[in-house]
Amino acid sequence: MIGNQTGQRIFGLDLMRALAILMVLFGHCVWIFPESQGLFHQMMVLSGFLGVEVFFVLSGFLIGKLLYELYLKEDFSVAKVFYFLKRRWFRTLPNYFLILLVDIGIAGLVGYTTPSLWKYFFFLQNFNTTMLSFFPESWSLSVEEYAYIVLPFFLFAVGTVVRPKDKSRFFLGSVLALILIFFCAKIYYQITTTNVNVTQWNVSLKAVVVYRLDSIFIGVLCSWVYCNFKSFWQNNKLIFFVLGLCIFVFQFIAIGYFRLLIETHPLLWNVFYLPLVSLAVACFLPFLSDWETEMSFLKQPVVFISIVSYSVYLLHYSVVLQLLKHYIHYDPAQPLQLYGFVLAYVSITFFLSYLLYRFYEKPMMDLRDKNW
Repeated sequence: MIGNQTGQRIFGLDLMRALAILMVLFGHCVWIFPESQGLFHQMMVLSGFLGVEVFFVLSGFLIGKLLYELYLKEDFSVAKVFYFLKRRWFRTLPNYFLILLVDIGIAGLVGYTTPSLWKYFFFLQNFNTTMLSFFPESWSLSVEEYAYIVLPFFLFAVGTVVRPKDKSRFFLGSVLALILIFFCAKIYYQITTTNVNVTQWNVSLKAVVVYRLDSIFIGVLCSWVYCNFKSFWQNNKLIFFVLGLCIFVFQFIAIGYFRLLIETHPLLWNVFYLPLVSLAVACFLPFLSDWETEMSFLKQPVVFISIVSYSVYLLHYSVVLQLLKHYIHYDPAQPLQLYGFVLAYVSITFFLSYLLYRFYEKPMMDLRDKNW
């Protein structure tokens, strides 16, 4: 099993999830170090970006295996589609809507405007247009939620017409078709839009649902390879690991060294950059998914961070960091005050995230497991 339920945990995947959320936390420290420049600033920005991309591929890998097994077992009906969706929604929606309401309350408290608030209740805040400024981290949740919907309904709708004899091969073809469709969406963006700078690219392409679903489906594609070619997957894990490192070196070092900027190389950034990031992350999956157990001191903190990662993601920025910056004033020039603020940010985030997980998120998942 590659899942992450109690008793079925894979340490490498827990490590992947833990590193991803820590990168997101570090990335948002850019708002705590307002005067930072140079390499340190770039590392924070890159860290936050990469953390979310890891979540996308990992999420696709995990849900892909679950959906693939469900699809192969028996006739894949609308009832089976909603069975899959209900289990995913019990995992994701209760936390999301609770924190959305909390954020609305905070916005009213601090006087922050909330335009088009209704869109957040339907994950439309960044569906096909530039993401809205309120609850900015929610953009990635919209991508995931639509991926959960698109893939099973695509399998059902097209499968009803085609009636495939080889369901495994049809699953593969469907995933590849969806990757191609949303890759082509980026080509359409390249043809119709002119990016002025990375900031516009960030909010108008990177964070828009219709341009990003392929990142989830690349993870799903990996799950199909894992299920059908496990020996190949395990025997070549080090080769894939090195390949992933090479892609990252190209993207995060060579692109900068050769000055392949978005202003001068828009095709690279608009069409190929994000899929290459997803492929690089995917290359680490064979190694990490095969790292089943860990007996060192790392196990407990890694598993803990992995377990509360979804709560951390929802709470860390729009709740914890926004309130801290609103009510606590510090002098960035004073190291004691600056790092004290960072310590408060991290400590409060994990404390509240544990409470949210223990008393709300986990009971919701237990209710799901009891009923479905």
